[in-house]
Amino acid sequence: MKAFVLKENGGPENLILTNVSVPDIKPDEVLIKVKAISINPVDAFVRQNKQGMLKMLRLQQEQDSYILGWDISGIVVKAGKDATDLEGKDVFGMINFPGQGRAYAEFVAAPVAQLALKPENISYEEAAGATLAALTAWQALVTLARVQRGEKIIIHAAAGGVGHYAVQIAKHLGAYVIGTGSASNKDFVMTLGADNFIDREAEKFEEKVKDADVILDSVNYREHLARSVAAIKKGGRLISIKSYFDDELHARAKEKNLYYDRMLVTSNGDDMKQLAALIEKGILKSHISASFPFTDLPKAHLQIESGKTRGKIVVVV
Repeated sequence: MKAFVLKENGGPENLILTNVSVPDIKPDEVLIKVKAISINPVDAFVRQNKQGMLKMLRLQQEQDSYILGWDISGIVVKAGKDATDLEGKDVFGMINFPGQGRAYAEFVAAPVAQLALKPENISYEEAAGATLAALTAWQALVTLARVQRGEKIIIHAAAGGVGHYAVQIAKHLGAYVIGTGSASNKDFVMTLGADNFIDREAEKFEEKVKDADVILDSVNYREHLARSVAAIKKGGRLISIKSYFDDELHARAKEKNLYYDRMLVTSNGDDMKQLAALIEKGILKSHISASFPFTDLPKAHLQIESGKTRGKIVVVV
């Protein structure tokens, strides 16, 4: 089968399309003929950064080559003895994250416990998009923050991969949603269901909002997280998916009696099934801003590195 292999960290040109063996499957796994792959910022980070790669792939020792990627949709073409009910079915999921998902390939071996059936009303591309990013939004808002009806929530980078799913999920939960981002994304974020929008370049969100119940912060610098601490009410919940809480921010958060967490999304088939149900009902939708053929997968990395992606980037296999 064809797969993109990384032998040395660096630029997108280090992703080399080559022939590798089709993976074997365990009794609780299925072999999926991949139809679409989703590309995330973490993909580019792992490709560039050796320590990040070793950490995110959960490696005990270095290998001589790696197949990156975690987000897929496709058709089950072979099933282990404990997974025969999925044979021939369309599925989607985030595979072995953190760990080795080996998604940049024509075939992927995946644990059944990490998959959901693809809703018939969406494409393979839309399904692949609704994996890592959608799971991050779900686990942040539902599992950790436990957003309740009527609460006020700020979702930073609301037009991005995680953000655009988070806006939709928060509205489904009955929250009053404030999205932040660049002015050019205001109309898009409002069409997702946001109640208000703050232009990050023209306004300081912490001056406009000081009583948020929940904040989802996906911006990767410490001072932005400090501003989120300032914008949240006492006893609120603050979830960061990029920046870490240093000693000073720990102290500020504790002073306000916040529940706070720097989360890392994890593969979870039960959560995938919840997302699939929302997608099937039309409550949750993927916005695909760009789609690349499999041979142009490195170009998808260049796009995700721009930091200006609205919604999701996918690769069609």
